[in-house]
Amino acid sequence: MSRPLLRGATGGRVSGNSNDLWDSQMKDKTEKEDLDRNRSSDQSYLALRFPFRVLFPENNSPSKYGSGENGFASDPFIVGSPRSRHKWALLLLKLSLAVIVILALTGSFWWTISITTMSRGQILHNYRRLQEQLVSDLWDIGELSLGSSRLQELEFCSEESENYAPCFNVSENLALGYSDGSENTRLCGQSSRQSCLVLPPVNYRIPLRWPTGRDIIWVANVKITAQEVLSSGSLTKRMMMLDEEQISFRSVSPMFDGVEDYSHQIAEMIGLRNESNFVQAGVRTILDIGCGYGSFGAHLFSKQLITICIANYEPSGSQVQLTLERGLPAMIGSFNSNQLPYPSLSFDMLHCARCGIDWDLKDGYFLIEADRVLKPGGYFVWTSPLTNARNKENQKRWNFVRDFAENLCWEMLSQQDETVVWKKTSKRSCYSSRKPGAGPSTCSKGHDVESPYYRPLQGCIAGTQSRRWIPIQEKTTWPSRSHLNKTELAIYGLHPEDFSEDAEIWKTTVTNYWSVLSPIIFSDHPKRPGEEDPSPPYNMVRNVLDMNAHLGGFNSALLEAGKSVWVMNAVPTSGPNYLPLILDRGFVGVLHDWCEPFPTYPRSYDLVHAKGLLTLQTHQQRRCTMLDLFTEIDRLLRPEGWVIIRDTAPLVESARMLITRLKWDARVIEIESNSDDRLLICQKPFFKRQGVSS
Repeated sequence: MSRPLLRGATGGRVSGNSNDLWDSQMKDKTEKEDLDRNRSSDQSYLALRFPFRVLFPENNSPSKYGSGENGFASDPFIVGSPRSRHKWALLLLKLSLAVIVILALTGSFWWTISITTMSRGQILHNYRRLQEQLVSDLWDIGELSLGSSRLQELEFCSEESENYAPCFNVSENLALGYSDGSENTRLCGQSSRQSCLVLPPVNYRIPLRWPTGRDIIWVANVKITAQEVLSSGSLTKRMMMLDEEQISFRSVSPMFDGVEDYSHQIAEMIGLRNESNFVQAGVRTILDIGCGYGSFGAHLFSKQLITICIANYEPSGSQVQLTLERGLPAMIGSFNSNQLPYPSLSFDMLHCARCGIDWDLKDGYFLIEADRVLKPGGYFVWTSPLTNARNKENQKRWNFVRDFAENLCWEMLSQQDETVVWKKTSKRSCYSSRKPGAGPSTCSKGHDVESPYYRPLQGCIAGTQSRRWIPIQEKTTWPSRSHLNKTELAIYGLHPEDFSEDAEIWKTTVTNYWSVLSPIIFSDHPKRPGEEDPSPPYNMVRNVLDMNAHLGGFNSALLEAGKSVWVMNAVPTSGPNYLPLILDRGFVGVLHDWCEPFPTYPRSYDLVHAKGLLTLQTHQQRRCTMLDLFTEIDRLLRPEGWVIIRDTAPLVESARMLITRLKWDARVIEIESNSDDRLLICQKPFFKRQGVSS
């Protein structure tokens, strides 16, 4: 276990009108003095711990000129206009006025020159700092007026919430009249927000380090029973073994090589020697629909492929929860009624092995959505007993899927046993050469295919007008794909110099992050509740969430630094949409509105990173509060997990005061002396549920 950070100062008052998102407070002078005393007690500790200087603002020093009643600095000079009855005084006054006019004109002249020579960027920079400080001050004023009740720490949620994913309520949807699979639809409302902290299950244990944790997980960490394991599909049962404490996924063993044989079969059906040649064929990213427990993706990970699992919300025995517990990419997603939160042309391969999707339903809309997210030249792999149907009804269903796939301009490459492989066309002309009325029409040029945030399923073929319509066989292979060339960058309006500069900045940033975390992670480890600690070094971070991914630079820098991580690149709907670029680089990611819960289960990530997200969220027009955001981060974070937030000094300081309500350990760090940004490093403690029987 990592050594917990010392708690942040608790003497300051915490902001938080629940309806005011980013409004800030002007700190009370007395509270500031208490806050500074608490900070100063930790200064020597942090000087040894961190290579960066810890921020201790000197805000309690008296003003140079004193302070007026309204709180603003008073004028140090008082200009008087003395009266005199004598003529010499009148002459002196006239002379003084003449001198003042001359000096004023001279000063105005030189001021004009200085303004015209001053950098416009510096003016805007200083103006932005004043704006941010004003936001922070206003928030502080509002919060301080609410009294000490705002300092109360949040309560823990009930036991029923320990595996609950907000926005997915099947019983409530059924009561509203949803049916035929649409009851799994994601519906977020005000009631989806949690105002409590989710505790882990009884007997929860810290996941095993990677790669051991890929093949062995603790039973207590997930909600699944032995009966659910035994009742799962035959392929899944061969890959799992359940005992009292652990679930073992044995796909890596030569004795249980079902997944290896299966992936080898798919490669041969495509025309490759084996699955190691997927990368040479242009395959890097795979969307695994109804992934079981992620064993297909776990096997392909060693082949430099990244597979993201999506499946419906399940109250227990969840495919997504178990896959994440293994340290593999996954999120809750559904084809039932809405588009997935991915742009068009996102993945090189779609895989569905007994995934529970009835592709023949809803007039083929599910297949149209699959076509939308599949890149030109990409592959659709379907394993189902329906492909070998014997009765007339199932044969009719199979014929519909086969014919519809042909009208989508998919070429059937091969069929073996229950598995069929199609290849999506890489020629736009295929759509215009179809028979009139055969298959869905192509979407209009104005059809938005880059930002589909849970929109209703569409009945037209999207993506054919996109400049990103490039066959995967014509793209550079991984890992070169992550470094986009000049032509590819031009699609997104980016210059190679800017892209290279962003990459270099992130390389340095990742080095700095690890120089902060490493002394803590690899220091002497206090005991975890109820167990002994393994000896360092060991991998503390595997699942990473980047809440404001921008160009995917954090993901790229982590991989280049040799970190054994995968990153979920979340692109906020309130900011610029670079998710298509991130996916074209060979990473995985999703669009998300951070005023809503993220589509996953509690305890999904070891590290949550957010650069500039607080600034971005100031434009959300009070749709949610900063406390809402941090409560959601707490739900997503594993016990002993880390949070790294980089933003402007006023917002980071306000966030640091606020998260004391979440019981996190936190410190604010100044990264560069000439930067307005600050780094907020937090760790979520391991709280165990007390007084509850297993």
